[in-house]
Amino acid sequence: MYAVIQTGGKQYKVAPGHTLRIDKILTEVGENVDFNNVLMVGNGEDIRIGTPIVDNGKVTATVLEQGRGKKIKIIKFKRRKHHLKRMGHRQHYTDVKITGIMADGIEATWTMPEPKTENVEAAPSEAETQNVEGAPVVETPSSEASANPTSEVQTGEATPAAQTPETETAPQEGKVAEDKTR
Repeated sequence: MYAVIQTGGKQYKVAPGHTLRIDKILTEVGENVDFNNVLMVGNGEDIRIGTPIVDNGKVTATVLEQGRGKKIKIIKFKRRKHHLKRMGHRQHYTDVKITGIMADGIEATWTMPEPKTENVEAAPSEAETQNVEGAPVVETPSSEASANPTSEVQTGEATPAAQTPETETAPQEGKVAEDKTR
């Protein structure tokens, strides 16, 4: 279910559970707010359009935060007149979470979802980590790797690759083929 509301001279499409940033309204954090300027309510195939507002339409929300937006810098400049004016502006806003939509015979509410509880497996006990004889299991590095650590080191000389005839292949997508005529 969704609705289109008007507040602060702007229109917003909202649904239960949505978080919305609107122009500042004078309320405290945690309070409920009702928006009565509901322009449209829709629920699947059932759509109600107001003239200009829906009768008995109401959207409820909870105020999450009151704040100020990012600073916008304004510079006014007049050439050859030695005139420069710098100003700044920060817009006040209110963050709200939509909790319910109501109209004639249609109602949708949002409830806080419960956190999922996952079954956390317990760490293996000390008895499970011991082998058959009762001694604790200890992982050690393999004897081959510790006995000859330089067996995989290269000497710096390049070994020639096997001679294979060159065959032309199509270039990869987005790459240009090389010109081999030179």
